[in-house]
Amino acid sequence: MSIAPRRTAASVAAGIADKPAIRLLFIEDCDNDVRLLLRRFRAAGFAPRHRRVTSAAILRETLRKEAWDVILCDHNLPGCSMQAALCVLRELALDLPFIIVSDVMQEDEAIAAMRAGAHDYLSKRKLDRLIPAVERELREAANRREKRLAEQTLRHSEARLRALTDNIPGVVFQMGYTPDGMLGFQYLSEAATMLFGTSADELAGGSASWMTWLLDEDLPGFVAAAASSADQLCTLNWEGRIQLPSGEQKWINLRSSPRQSENGNVVWEGVMWNITHSKRVEADLRESRGQLAALSNHLQRIKEEERERIARDVHDVLGGTLVAMKFEIARLEARLRDGPAPAAAGASKVMRMIDDAIATAGRVTRELRPGILKDFGLAAAIESQGEDFAQRTGIACNILCTDHDLAPAYDTALAFFRIFQEALTNVSKHARARQVNVRLLQDGDDALLEISDDGCGISAADLLKPRSFGLRGIRERLASLGGQLEIGPAKPQGTRVVLRAPLQPATPEEQPKGNRKFRP
Repeated sequence: MSIAPRRTAASVAAGIADKPAIRLLFIEDCDNDVRLLLRRFRAAGFAPRHRRVTSAAILRETLRKEAWDVILCDHNLPGCSMQAALCVLRELALDLPFIIVSDVMQEDEAIAAMRAGAHDYLSKRKLDRLIPAVERELREAANRREKRLAEQTLRHSEARLRALTDNIPGVVFQMGYTPDGMLGFQYLSEAATMLFGTSADELAGGSASWMTWLLDEDLPGFVAAAASSADQLCTLNWEGRIQLPSGEQKWINLRSSPRQSENGNVVWEGVMWNITHSKRVEADLRESRGQLAALSNHLQRIKEEERERIARDVHDVLGGTLVAMKFEIARLEARLRDGPAPAAAGASKVMRMIDDAIATAGRVTRELRPGILKDFGLAAAIESQGEDFAQRTGIACNILCTDHDLAPAYDTALAFFRIFQEALTNVSKHARARQVNVRLLQDGDDALLEISDDGCGISAADLLKPRSFGLRGIRERLASLGGQLEIGPAKPQGTRVVLRAPLQPATPEEQPKGNRKFRP
Protein backbone atom coordinates (compact mmCIF):
# COMPACT_ATOMS: atom_id res chain seq x y z
CA MET A 1 0.00 0.00 0.00
CA SER A 2 1.19 3.51 -0.73
CA ILE A 3 -0.07 6.86 0.45
CA ALA A 4 0.26 9.85 -1.85
CA PRO A 5 1.14 13.37 -0.59
CA ARG A 6 -1.79 15.61 0.21
CA ARG A 7 -0.95 18.09 -2.60
CA THR A 8 1.16 17.47 -5.67
CA ALA A 9 3.27 19.98 -7.58
CA ALA A 10 0.99 19.57 -10.58
CA SER A 11 -2.08 20.44 -8.58
CA VAL A 12 -0.31 23.45 -7.08
CA ALA A 13 0.70 24.65 -10.53
CA ALA A 14 -2.80 24.13 -11.86
CA GLY A 15 -4.28 25.96 -8.91
CA ILE A 16 -6.53 23.02 -8.00
CA ALA A 17 -7.81 23.14 -4.44
CA ASP A 18 -7.20 20.21 -2.14
CA LYS A 19 -10.03 17.72 -1.88
CA PRO A 20 -10.80 15.24 0.87
CA ALA A 21 -8.69 12.14 1.10
CA ILE A 22 -10.13 9.27 -0.88
CA ARG A 23 -9.67 5.52 -0.30
CA LEU A 24 -9.39 3.61 -3.57
CA LEU A 25 -9.50 -0.17 -3.83
CA PHE A 26 -8.19 -1.46 -7.18
CA ILE A 27 -9.05 -4.89 -8.53
CA GLU A 28 -6.23 -4.87 -11.05
CA ASP A 29 -3.26 -7.03 -12.04
CA CYS A 30 -1.23 -4.24 -13.66
CA ASP A 31 0.72 -1.74 -11.52
CA ASN A 32 1.14 0.65 -14.45
CA ASP A 33 -2.64 0.95 -14.89
CA VAL A 34 -2.98 1.66 -11.14
CA ARG A 35 -0.32 4.41 -11.31
CA LEU A 36 -2.07 5.88 -14.36
CA LEU A 37 -5.36 6.13 -12.51
CA LEU A 38 -3.69 7.53 -9.37
CA ARG A 39 -2.13 10.34 -11.40
CA ARG A 40 -5.62 11.33 -12.53
CA PHE A 41 -6.83 11.56 -8.93
CA ARG A 42 -3.79 13.54 -7.77
CA ALA A 43 -4.11 15.88 -10.69
CA ALA A 44 -7.72 16.52 -9.64
CA GLY A 45 -6.58 17.53 -6.14
CA PHE A 46 -7.34 14.26 -4.32
CA ALA A 47 -4.97 12.68 -1.85
CA PRO A 48 -5.64 9.03 -2.65
CA ARG A 49 -4.97 6.14 -0.34
CA HIS A 50 -5.07 2.88 -2.27
CA ARG A 51 -4.60 -0.84 -2.30
CA ARG A 52 -4.51 -3.35 -5.15
CA VAL A 53 -6.00 -6.83 -4.89
CA THR A 54 -6.00 -9.65 -7.43
CA SER A 55 -8.30 -12.33 -5.99
CA ALA A 56 -11.80 -12.63 -4.55
CA ALA A 57 -10.45 -14.02 -1.25
CA ILE A 58 -8.08 -11.07 -0.74
CA LEU A 59 -10.88 -8.69 -1.76
CA ARG A 60 -13.21 -10.19 0.86
CA GLU A 61 -10.57 -9.96 3.59
CA THR A 62 -9.64 -6.40 2.64
CA LEU A 63 -13.27 -5.22 2.67
CA ARG A 64 -13.81 -6.81 6.10
CA LYS A 65 -10.75 -5.15 7.65
CA GLU A 66 -10.95 -1.64 6.19
CA ALA A 67 -13.44 0.89 4.87
CA TRP A 68 -13.13 2.07 1.27
CA ASP A 69 -14.72 4.84 -0.78
CA VAL A 70 -14.55 3.52 -4.36
CA ILE A 71 -13.76 0.21 -6.08
CA LEU A 72 -12.13 0.42 -9.50
CA CYS A 73 -12.20 -2.95 -11.22
CA ASP A 74 -10.74 -4.38 -14.42
CA HIS A 75 -13.48 -6.32 -16.08
CA ASN A 76 -11.88 -9.75 -16.38
CA LEU A 77 -8.98 -10.64 -14.10
CA PRO A 78 -7.94 -14.29 -14.00
CA GLY A 79 -8.17 -14.39 -10.15
CA CYS A 80 -11.15 -12.08 -9.62
CA SER A 81 -13.67 -11.26 -12.34
CA MET A 82 -16.00 -8.33 -11.97
CA GLN A 83 -18.92 -10.74 -11.43
CA ALA A 84 -17.02 -12.40 -8.57
CA ALA A 85 -16.18 -8.99 -7.08
CA LEU A 86 -19.85 -7.92 -7.22
CA CYS A 87 -20.83 -11.18 -5.51
CA VAL A 88 -18.42 -10.37 -2.66
CA LEU A 89 -20.02 -6.92 -2.25
CA ARG A 90 -23.50 -8.44 -2.08
CA GLU A 91 -22.29 -11.08 0.35
CA LEU A 92 -20.89 -8.41 2.69
CA ALA A 93 -23.92 -6.11 2.12
CA LEU A 94 -21.71 -3.16 1.18
CA ASP A 95 -22.91 -0.21 -0.85
CA LEU A 96 -19.73 1.14 -2.52
CA PRO A 97 -19.35 2.87 -5.89
CA PHE A 98 -18.19 0.08 -8.23
CA ILE A 99 -16.71 1.42 -11.48
CA ILE A 100 -15.36 -0.82 -14.21
CA VAL A 101 -12.18 0.49 -15.89
CA SER A 102 -11.11 -1.72 -18.78
CA ASP A 103 -9.33 -1.64 -22.16
CA VAL A 104 -11.84 -3.64 -24.13
CA MET A 105 -15.27 -4.73 -23.01
CA GLN A 106 -18.17 -5.98 -25.05
CA GLU A 107 -21.49 -4.14 -24.80
CA ASP A 108 -23.35 -7.19 -23.55
CA GLU A 109 -20.74 -7.65 -20.82
CA ALA A 110 -21.11 -4.02 -19.75
CA ILE A 111 -24.92 -4.38 -19.62
CA ALA A 112 -24.65 -7.57 -17.56
CA ALA A 113 -22.22 -5.86 -15.15
CA MET A 114 -24.52 -2.86 -14.71
CA ARG A 115 -27.44 -5.19 -14.00
CA ALA A 116 -25.31 -7.09 -11.50
CA GLY A 117 -24.63 -3.92 -9.51
CA ALA A 118 -21.81 -1.99 -11.21
CA HIS A 119 -22.36 1.77 -11.25
CA ASP A 120 -20.40 2.84 -14.37
CA TYR A 121 -18.07 1.64 -17.11
CA LEU A 122 -14.98 3.54 -18.35
CA SER A 123 -12.39 2.80 -20.98
CA LYS A 124 -8.71 3.06 -19.99
CA ARG A 125 -8.11 4.90 -23.28
CA LYS A 126 -10.69 7.58 -22.38
CA LEU A 127 -10.26 8.57 -18.71
CA ASP A 128 -11.63 12.09 -18.99
CA ARG A 129 -14.84 10.89 -17.33
CA LEU A 130 -13.02 9.15 -14.46
CA ILE A 131 -13.03 11.95 -11.89
CA PRO A 132 -16.57 13.23 -12.68
CA ALA A 133 -17.88 9.66 -12.58
CA VAL A 134 -16.21 8.98 -9.22
CA GLU A 135 -17.43 12.25 -7.71
CA ARG A 136 -20.95 11.57 -8.98
CA GLU A 137 -20.99 8.06 -7.54
CA LEU A 138 -19.57 9.30 -4.23
CA ARG A 139 -22.45 11.79 -4.01
CA GLU A 140 -24.96 9.10 -4.93
CA ALA A 141 -23.49 6.74 -2.33
CA ALA A 142 -23.67 9.49 0.30
CA ASN A 143 -27.30 10.15 -0.64
CA ARG A 144 -28.10 6.45 -0.36
CA ARG A 145 -26.43 6.30 3.08
CA GLU A 146 -28.37 9.33 4.28
CA LYS A 147 -31.60 7.81 2.96
CA ARG A 148 -30.90 4.51 4.69
CA LEU A 149 -30.05 6.35 7.90
CA ALA A 150 -33.25 8.40 7.66
CA GLU A 151 -35.30 5.26 7.00
CA GLN A 152 -33.62 3.48 9.89
CA THR A 153 -34.22 6.46 12.17
CA LEU A 154 -37.85 6.55 11.04
CA ARG A 155 -38.25 2.83 11.72
CA HIS A 156 -36.73 3.24 15.19
CA SER A 157 -38.98 6.22 15.90
CA GLU A 158 -42.04 4.30 14.73
CA ALA A 159 -41.03 1.32 16.87
CA ARG A 160 -40.54 3.55 19.92
CA LEU A 161 -43.86 5.28 19.27
CA ARG A 162 -45.62 1.94 18.79
CA ALA A 163 -44.09 0.56 21.99
CA LEU A 164 -45.13 3.71 23.85
CA THR A 165 -48.69 3.76 22.53
CA ASP A 166 -49.17 0.02 23.04
CA ASN A 167 -48.19 0.31 26.69
CA ILE A 168 -50.28 3.38 27.52
CA PRO A 169 -53.46 2.35 29.40
CA GLY A 170 -55.44 4.76 27.24
CA VAL A 171 -56.14 4.40 23.52
CA VAL A 172 -53.94 6.63 21.34
CA PHE A 173 -55.87 7.63 18.24
CA GLN A 174 -56.04 9.78 15.15
CA MET A 175 -59.52 10.86 14.12
CA GLY A 176 -61.01 12.83 11.27
CA TYR A 177 -64.24 13.54 9.43
CA THR A 178 -65.54 10.92 7.02
CA PRO A 179 -67.22 11.87 3.71
CA ASP A 180 -70.65 11.60 5.37
CA GLY A 181 -69.68 14.18 8.01
CA MET A 182 -69.16 11.72 10.87
CA LEU A 183 -65.97 11.17 12.84
CA GLY A 184 -63.94 8.04 12.20
CA PHE A 185 -60.64 6.71 13.49
CA GLN A 186 -57.69 6.74 11.12
CA TYR A 187 -55.37 5.14 13.67
CA LEU A 188 -55.85 3.33 17.00
CA SER A 189 -53.32 1.80 19.36
CA GLU A 190 -53.62 -1.80 20.50
CA ALA A 191 -55.31 -0.70 23.75
CA ALA A 192 -58.49 -0.29 21.68
CA THR A 193 -59.06 -4.02 22.05
CA MET A 194 -59.28 -3.69 25.84
CA LEU A 195 -61.56 -0.64 25.68
CA PHE A 196 -63.91 -1.61 22.86
CA GLY A 197 -63.55 -5.39 22.72
CA THR A 198 -62.75 -4.98 19.00
CA SER A 199 -59.32 -4.95 17.37
CA ALA A 200 -57.76 -1.67 16.33
CA ASP A 201 -57.55 -2.82 12.70
CA GLU A 202 -61.33 -3.34 12.55
CA LEU A 203 -62.08 0.13 13.94
CA ALA A 204 -59.39 2.11 12.09
CA GLY A 205 -59.61 3.12 8.47
CA GLY A 206 -61.90 6.12 8.66
CA SER A 207 -65.14 4.27 9.47
CA ALA A 208 -67.47 6.13 11.83
CA SER A 209 -69.33 3.00 12.98
CA TRP A 210 -68.08 3.48 16.53
CA MET A 211 -70.28 6.58 16.86
CA THR A 212 -73.35 4.31 16.85
CA TRP A 213 -72.13 3.11 20.28
CA LEU A 214 -72.56 6.58 21.82
CA LEU A 215 -75.68 6.84 23.93
CA ASP A 216 -78.42 8.98 22.39
CA GLU A 217 -78.30 11.52 25.21
CA ASP A 218 -74.49 11.90 24.90
CA LEU A 219 -74.10 11.92 21.10
CA PRO A 220 -75.24 15.55 20.48
CA GLY A 221 -72.77 16.85 23.06
CA PHE A 222 -69.90 15.01 21.38
CA VAL A 223 -70.83 16.25 17.90
CA ALA A 224 -71.13 19.84 19.16
CA ALA A 225 -67.80 19.65 21.04
CA ALA A 226 -66.02 18.29 17.94
CA ALA A 227 -67.51 21.00 15.71
CA SER A 228 -66.41 23.75 18.13
CA SER A 229 -62.91 22.24 18.32
CA ALA A 230 -62.67 22.10 14.52
CA ASP A 231 -63.83 25.71 14.08
CA GLN A 232 -61.50 27.17 16.71
CA LEU A 233 -58.70 24.56 16.45
CA CYS A 234 -58.85 24.19 20.23
CA THR A 235 -58.49 21.10 22.40
CA LEU A 236 -61.34 18.59 22.27
CA ASN A 237 -62.03 17.37 25.81
CA TRP A 238 -65.22 15.30 26.11
CA GLU A 239 -66.50 12.52 28.30
CA GLY A 240 -69.58 10.39 27.84
CA ARG A 241 -70.96 6.87 27.66
CA ILE A 242 -70.80 4.16 25.02
CA GLN A 243 -72.88 1.00 24.70
CA LEU A 244 -70.69 -1.75 23.23
CA PRO A 245 -72.14 -4.48 20.98
CA SER A 246 -71.67 -6.90 23.91
CA GLY A 247 -74.16 -4.80 25.90
CA GLU A 248 -71.55 -3.45 28.32
CA GLN A 249 -71.75 0.26 29.04
CA LYS A 250 -68.59 2.29 29.66
CA TRP A 251 -67.61 5.86 30.39
CA ILE A 252 -64.83 7.29 28.20
CA ASN A 253 -62.84 10.51 28.29
CA LEU A 254 -61.59 11.70 24.90
CA ARG A 255 -58.91 14.41 24.84
CA SER A 256 -57.16 15.45 21.63
CA SER A 257 -55.59 18.36 19.78
CA PRO A 258 -56.80 19.32 16.28
CA ARG A 259 -54.66 20.33 13.32
CA GLN A 260 -55.22 20.92 9.64
CA SER A 261 -53.85 18.23 7.35
CA GLU A 262 -52.26 18.84 3.94
CA ASN A 263 -55.63 18.61 2.21
CA GLY A 264 -57.17 21.16 4.58
CA ASN A 265 -59.22 18.72 6.64
CA VAL A 266 -59.17 18.82 10.43
CA VAL A 267 -57.48 15.85 12.11
CA TRP A 268 -57.48 15.15 15.85
CA GLU A 269 -54.70 13.28 17.64
CA GLY A 270 -54.98 12.36 21.29
CA VAL A 271 -55.79 9.74 23.91
CA MET A 272 -59.03 8.10 24.97
CA TRP A 273 -59.35 6.75 28.53
CA ASN A 274 -61.71 4.30 30.16
CA ILE A 275 -63.04 6.25 33.17
CA THR A 276 -65.81 3.82 34.09
CA HIS A 277 -64.19 2.91 37.40
CA SER A 278 -63.63 6.51 38.43
CA LYS A 279 -67.23 7.39 37.52
CA ARG A 280 -68.49 4.51 39.65
CA VAL A 281 -66.26 5.59 42.51
CA GLU A 282 -67.55 9.15 42.09
CA ALA A 283 -71.15 7.92 42.18
CA ASP A 284 -70.41 5.77 45.23
CA LEU A 285 -68.77 8.75 46.89
CA ARG A 286 -71.81 10.94 46.24
CA GLU A 287 -74.07 8.22 47.59
CA SER A 288 -71.84 7.78 50.64
CA ARG A 289 -71.87 11.51 51.28
CA GLY A 290 -75.65 11.51 51.02
CA GLN A 291 -75.88 8.58 53.41
CA LEU A 292 -73.44 10.26 55.77
CA ALA A 293 -75.50 13.44 55.78
CA ALA A 294 -78.67 11.44 56.37
CA LEU A 295 -76.98 9.47 59.15
CA SER A 296 -75.74 12.68 60.74
CA ASN A 297 -79.27 14.10 60.69
CA HIS A 298 -80.62 10.85 62.09
CA LEU A 299 -78.09 10.84 64.94
CA GLN A 300 -78.95 14.44 65.74
CA ARG A 301 -82.64 13.56 65.79
CA ILE A 302 -81.97 10.52 67.98
CA LYS A 303 -79.99 12.71 70.35
CA GLU A 304 -82.90 15.14 70.62
CA GLU A 305 -85.36 12.28 71.12
CA GLU A 306 -83.14 10.84 73.84
CA ARG A 307 -82.99 14.20 75.58
CA GLU A 308 -86.76 14.49 75.31
CA ARG A 309 -87.25 11.01 76.77
CA ILE A 310 -84.88 11.70 79.66
CA ALA A 311 -86.58 15.03 80.33
CA ARG A 312 -89.96 13.27 80.28
CA ASP A 313 -88.75 10.61 82.71
CA VAL A 314 -87.34 13.22 85.07
CA HIS A 315 -90.39 15.51 84.77
CA ASP A 316 -93.23 13.00 84.63
CA VAL A 317 -91.93 10.16 86.78
CA LEU A 318 -89.40 11.63 89.14
CA GLY A 319 -91.05 15.06 89.27
CA GLY A 320 -94.50 13.54 89.78
CA THR A 321 -93.19 11.33 92.55
CA LEU A 322 -91.60 14.30 94.33
CA VAL A 323 -94.83 16.33 94.08
CA ALA A 324 -96.82 13.40 95.47
CA MET A 325 -94.26 13.08 98.26
CA LYS A 326 -94.78 16.75 99.09
CA PHE A 327 -98.54 16.24 99.37
CA GLU A 328 -98.13 13.14 101.47
CA ILE A 329 -95.72 14.87 103.84
CA ALA A 330 -98.24 17.69 104.23
CA ARG A 331 -100.96 15.16 105.02
CA LEU A 332 -98.57 13.31 107.33
CA GLU A 333 -97.98 16.52 109.19
CA ALA A 334 -101.73 16.92 109.66
CA ARG A 335 -102.16 13.30 110.80
CA LEU A 336 -99.46 13.62 113.43
CA ARG A 337 -101.99 15.69 115.37
CA ASP A 338 -104.56 12.79 115.23
CA GLY A 339 -102.28 9.98 116.47
CA PRO A 340 -99.50 7.60 115.51
CA ALA A 341 -101.50 5.06 113.43
CA PRO A 342 -102.52 7.35 110.54
CA ALA A 343 -99.05 8.92 110.60
CA ALA A 344 -97.37 5.49 110.24
CA ALA A 345 -99.51 4.63 107.18
CA GLY A 346 -98.61 7.95 105.54
CA ALA A 347 -94.91 7.49 106.27
CA SER A 348 -95.00 4.04 104.67
CA LYS A 349 -96.56 5.49 101.51
CA VAL A 350 -93.90 8.21 101.40
CA MET A 351 -91.19 5.53 101.68
CA ARG A 352 -92.62 3.70 98.67
CA MET A 353 -92.61 6.92 96.68
CA ILE A 354 -89.00 7.55 97.66
CA ASP A 355 -88.10 4.04 96.52
CA ASP A 356 -89.79 4.67 93.15
CA ALA A 357 -87.90 7.94 92.79
CA ILE A 358 -84.60 6.26 93.62
CA ALA A 359 -85.33 3.45 91.13
CA THR A 360 -86.21 5.95 88.40
CA ALA A 361 -83.09 8.01 89.09
CA GLY A 362 -81.00 4.83 89.05
CA ARG A 363 -82.51 3.67 85.75
CA VAL A 364 -81.96 7.02 84.05
CA THR A 365 -78.42 7.16 85.40
CA ARG A 366 -77.61 3.65 84.18
CA GLU A 367 -78.95 4.44 80.72
CA LEU A 368 -76.91 7.64 80.57
CA ARG A 369 -73.73 6.24 82.04
CA PRO A 370 -73.52 2.53 82.89
CA GLY A 371 -71.32 2.64 85.99
CA ILE A 372 -71.67 -1.12 86.49
CA LEU A 373 -69.84 -1.63 83.22
CA LYS A 374 -66.78 0.20 84.46
CA ASP A 375 -66.89 -1.18 87.99
CA PHE A 376 -67.86 -4.83 87.42
CA GLY A 377 -67.22 -5.54 83.74
CA LEU A 378 -69.16 -6.37 80.59
CA ALA A 379 -70.69 -9.63 81.81
CA ALA A 380 -72.23 -8.01 84.89
CA ALA A 381 -73.52 -5.06 82.84
CA ILE A 382 -75.15 -7.42 80.32
CA GLU A 383 -76.84 -9.41 83.09
CA SER A 384 -78.08 -6.27 84.86
CA GLN A 385 -79.47 -4.82 81.66
CA GLY A 386 -81.17 -8.11 80.84
CA GLU A 387 -82.86 -8.20 84.24
CA ASP A 388 -84.08 -4.61 83.87
CA PHE A 389 -85.42 -5.44 80.39
CA ALA A 390 -87.29 -8.52 81.64
CA GLN A 391 -88.85 -6.60 84.55
CA ARG A 392 -89.85 -3.67 82.38
CA THR A 393 -91.25 -5.59 79.36
CA GLY A 394 -92.23 -8.99 80.72
CA ILE A 395 -90.14 -10.69 77.98
CA ALA A 396 -87.91 -13.44 79.41
CA CYS A 397 -84.22 -12.73 78.97
CA ASN A 398 -81.93 -15.77 79.34
CA ILE A 399 -78.28 -14.76 79.66
CA LEU A 400 -75.33 -17.16 79.47
CA CYS A 401 -71.90 -15.67 80.21
CA THR A 402 -69.34 -18.46 79.90
CA ASP A 403 -66.47 -16.11 80.72
CA HIS A 404 -67.29 -13.83 83.64
CA ASP A 405 -63.66 -12.72 83.73
CA LEU A 406 -63.92 -11.53 80.11
CA ALA A 407 -62.02 -8.23 80.01
CA PRO A 408 -62.22 -6.46 76.64
CA ALA A 409 -60.97 -2.92 76.19
CA TYR A 410 -63.39 -0.33 77.60
CA ASP A 411 -64.30 1.00 74.13
CA THR A 412 -65.16 -2.52 72.98
CA ALA A 413 -67.15 -3.26 76.16
CA LEU A 414 -69.06 0.04 75.86
CA ALA A 415 -69.86 -0.63 72.19
CA PHE A 416 -71.15 -4.13 73.01
CA PHE A 417 -73.27 -2.76 75.86
CA ARG A 418 -74.83 0.05 73.80
CA ILE A 419 -75.55 -2.29 70.90
CA PHE A 420 -77.09 -4.78 73.35
CA GLN A 421 -79.33 -2.00 74.68
CA GLU A 422 -80.42 -1.08 71.14
CA ALA A 423 -81.03 -4.74 70.25
CA LEU A 424 -83.29 -5.18 73.28
CA THR A 425 -85.15 -1.99 72.40
CA ASN A 426 -85.77 -3.31 68.86
CA VAL A 427 -87.01 -6.62 70.28
CA SER A 428 -89.50 -4.86 72.54
CA LYS A 429 -90.74 -2.61 69.71
CA HIS A 430 -90.82 -4.88 66.64
CA ALA A 431 -90.11 -8.54 67.33
CA ARG A 432 -93.26 -9.61 69.20
CA ALA A 433 -91.04 -12.13 70.96
CA ARG A 434 -91.70 -14.13 74.14
CA GLN A 435 -88.05 -14.61 75.10
CA VAL A 436 -84.52 -13.46 74.30
CA ASN A 437 -81.42 -15.65 74.58
CA VAL A 438 -78.06 -13.96 75.12
CA ARG A 439 -74.63 -15.58 74.97
CA LEU A 440 -71.36 -13.77 75.86
CA LEU A 441 -68.03 -15.56 75.44
CA GLN A 442 -64.42 -15.24 74.38
CA ASP A 443 -63.43 -16.79 71.04
CA GLY A 444 -59.68 -16.72 70.62
CA ASP A 445 -58.61 -13.07 70.69
CA ASP A 446 -62.17 -11.88 70.07
CA ALA A 447 -65.17 -11.11 72.26
CA LEU A 448 -68.43 -12.51 70.91
CA LEU A 449 -71.97 -11.49 71.89
CA GLU A 450 -74.91 -13.40 70.42
CA ILE A 451 -78.52 -12.14 70.83
CA SER A 452 -81.43 -14.19 69.48
CA ASP A 453 -85.19 -13.96 69.91
CA ASP A 454 -88.19 -16.10 68.96
CA GLY A 455 -90.12 -13.26 67.37
CA CYS A 456 -91.35 -12.57 63.83
CA GLY A 457 -87.82 -12.16 62.44
CA ILE A 458 -86.34 -9.63 60.05
CA SER A 459 -86.52 -9.81 56.25
CA ALA A 460 -83.66 -9.32 53.78
CA ALA A 461 -85.46 -6.25 52.41
CA ASP A 462 -85.43 -4.66 55.87
CA LEU A 463 -81.66 -5.19 56.08
CA LEU A 464 -81.16 -3.39 52.76
CA LYS A 465 -83.29 -0.34 53.46
CA PRO A 466 -81.33 2.84 52.65
CA ARG A 467 -82.51 4.48 55.86
CA SER A 468 -81.61 1.62 58.21
CA PHE A 469 -79.54 3.99 60.29
CA GLY A 470 -79.52 1.79 63.37
CA LEU A 471 -77.91 -1.15 61.59
CA ARG A 472 -75.54 1.15 59.71
CA GLY A 473 -74.46 2.83 62.92
CA ILE A 474 -73.83 -0.55 64.58
CA ARG A 475 -71.73 -1.75 61.65
CA GLU A 476 -69.69 1.45 61.58
CA ARG A 477 -69.13 1.31 65.34
CA LEU A 478 -67.89 -2.28 65.18
CA ALA A 479 -65.79 -1.58 62.07
CA SER A 480 -63.98 1.20 63.94
CA LEU A 481 -62.98 -1.46 66.50
CA GLY A 482 -61.90 -3.95 63.84
CA GLY A 483 -65.03 -6.05 64.39
CA GLN A 484 -68.05 -7.22 62.43
CA LEU A 485 -71.81 -7.60 62.71
CA GLU A 486 -73.83 -10.57 61.48
CA ILE A 487 -77.64 -10.49 61.29
CA GLY A 488 -79.73 -13.42 60.13
CA PRO A 489 -82.66 -15.69 60.95
CA ALA A 490 -82.72 -17.68 64.18
CA LYS A 491 -83.84 -21.29 64.39
CA PRO A 492 -86.68 -22.20 64.47
CA GLN A 493 -87.83 -18.57 64.16
CA GLY A 494 -86.85 -15.05 65.06
CA THR A 495 -83.70 -13.04 64.57
CA ARG A 496 -80.09 -13.77 65.46
CA VAL A 497 -77.55 -10.95 65.93
CA VAL A 498 -73.85 -11.73 66.45
CA LEU A 499 -71.27 -9.12 67.44
CA ARG A 500 -67.57 -9.88 67.16
CA ALA A 501 -64.63 -7.59 67.94
CA PRO A 502 -61.04 -7.97 69.16
CA LEU A 503 -60.58 -7.87 72.93
CA GLN A 504 -57.87 -5.27 72.38
CA PRO A 505 -58.38 -3.14 69.23
CA ALA A 506 -55.34 -2.96 66.95
CA THR A 507 -53.31 0.23 66.68
CA PRO A 508 -53.53 2.14 63.35
CA GLU A 509 -50.23 0.56 62.30
CA GLU A 510 -51.60 -2.92 63.02
CA GLN A 511 -54.96 -2.44 61.32
CA PRO A 512 -55.46 -5.00 58.53
CA LYS A 513 -55.51 -3.75 54.97
CA GLY A 514 -58.73 -5.57 54.00
CA ASN A 515 -61.91 -6.58 55.77
CA ARG A 516 -61.64 -9.15 58.54
CA LYS A 517 -63.39 -12.37 57.65
CA PHE A 518 -66.17 -13.40 60.03
CA ARG A 519 -65.59 -16.73 61.69
CA PRO A 520 -68.86 -18.56 62.45
